[in-house]
Amino acid sequence: MNKILIVDDDPDFVEATRMVLESAGYQVATAADGDEGLRKTKEQRPDLVILDVIMKTVLDGLHMSQEMANDPEQHDIPILMVTSIANRDYAALFPTDEYIHIDGFISKPVSPDELLKRVSTMLK
Repeated sequence: MNKILIVDDDPDFVEATRMVLESAGYQVATAADGDEGLRKTKEQRPDLVILDVIMKTVLDGLHMSQEMANDPEQHDIPILMVTSIANRDYAALFPTDEYIHIDGFISKPVSPDELLKRVSTMLK
């Protein structure tokens, strides 16, 4: 059974995503910000991280993805970034001129079918 860590500060998104993933047979853990996400990634070694951008700080998710990329024990864990930053005033802060350490990106809101399709593809 694949383990997935959802890192997002929106409890409604986390709960809905957890229910969709668990109903498809995945084991799910959650974290509310990048610091907690990094701790849980080290402790639980998930097969995939679903990561928001804006949490405790505007680019908290990007910071977490960079920390994972720099850690030899975590750099190979795939990251699916799921965010609504494109629909926010913060969109201009999102770096577009540098490499972002993620393996996939989808915008919120995301349908359950699209989420499961992307997760399945990333875990192959």
